[in-house]
Amino acid sequence: MSELYELRGLIEKKIRADGLDEVQVKGEIGLRVGRLVSLISPRTPDDPVAIAKLKQAAKDVLNISL
Repeated sequence: MSELYELRGLIEKKIRADGLDEVQVKGEIGLRVGRLVSLISPRTPDDPVAIAKLKQAAKDVLNISL
């Protein structure tokens, strides 16, 4: 399983825990990262730049550190 996919799972867990609109939040994060969060799969290859962008976007949008 890729680190990107694990991060996606943590982001989705936070969205559900906070009762946020999943489509809206994932869309905002996706725009910041430059890829659709929903399309990150267990086979998505890890990319250090994408990982850093996803972590920063999660911090900016959800106020969580991953």
